[in-house]
Amino acid sequence: MSKKIKDTDYLFLSARIRALENGLLTRSRMERMLEASTNEEAAKVLTECGYEELTVVDVDAVNRMLAHARDEVIADVTQFVPNRRLVDVFKIKYDYHNAKVLLKSEARGTDASRLLVDTGRVPGAALAKALAEGELSDLPKPLAQAMLEARGLLASTKDPQQADFLLDQAYFREMADMAAETGSSFLEGYVALMVDAANLRSLVRVRRMGKDSDFLKTVLFRGGSVPPERVTAAADGSAELEQIYGSGLLAEAAALGQTAAQGGSLTAFEKACDNAQAAYLSTARQVAFGEQPVIAYLAARDNEFTAIRIIMTGRLAGLPVSVIQERLRDVYV
Repeated sequence: MSKKIKDTDYLFLSARIRALENGLLTRSRMERMLEASTNEEAAKVLTECGYEELTVVDVDAVNRMLAHARDEVIADVTQFVPNRRLVDVFKIKYDYHNAKVLLKSEARGTDASRLLVDTGRVPGAALAKALAEGELSDLPKPLAQAMLEARGLLASTKDPQQADFLLDQAYFREMADMAAETGSSFLEGYVALMVDAANLRSLVRVRRMGKDSDFLKTVLFRGGSVPPERVTAAADGSAELEQIYGSGLLAEAAALGQTAAQGGSLTAFEKACDNAQAAYLSTARQVAFGEQPVIAYLAARDNEFTAIRIIMTGRLAGLPVSVIQERLRDVYV
């Protein structure tokens, strides 16, 4: 029998993460990036957070910088974490990203290599080779099965959205299963909140489109704290979103979603969904040591990469500061 992992086994890593948190992208640093007079000055703010200094500031350079930082974060935490399954929960989304890219590229006859990432459990090139050669036995079983099913669905329907949704279902299902295997109730709660947010987004979009509950059933995920059956009951507008989600962290998102479902702006609603997850993670700041700081840090870095991409690509595209600010989410620090 393997030794049970205790909170005290995380003492060193928790202390290390508290030190690393000082380098996270804060709201004030984000504001400085937005207010910088040039894109080069905006990128230079990131060197205070440990990012490499860019000699050329363009979209490709920013993406390379973020990919390198993402790999470093995963490698660093993996080196010290007592339970590597915690890290795998954050790696699997890159496996499914690569699966989507590869299957669409295969259907179109295009080269996918430029769009692949190596932060998943399976390197992008290895996943591409396995798919091309039809040798998927060495891949994680849920991923391999989902790729085969999605490939068949794409071939029969020619609809990449259906294939993507099948892969998304497998992603959430495997992530929830892996979170349960870690024994971390904090991680299970985070994954459940991600599923709830995804289902709330689907509900709002379905109501905006005027679709019925039968359609909604086909785009919901299991594994959240709100059963899909309760969500589908609100598809026709007979139930308020606050009745379903109003007692938890998604209460504000549900209220904004009610307006968005009737044709209002989606931006504030989407932002509130993401901010609910940030609020959940922020509770880990009160935990001295254990798996909670590790989970919150990994999620915070993921959110940071997204924020940097929003700011830098927005600036490079010449978007007004107000538009970029509207898209930014709450930060962990």
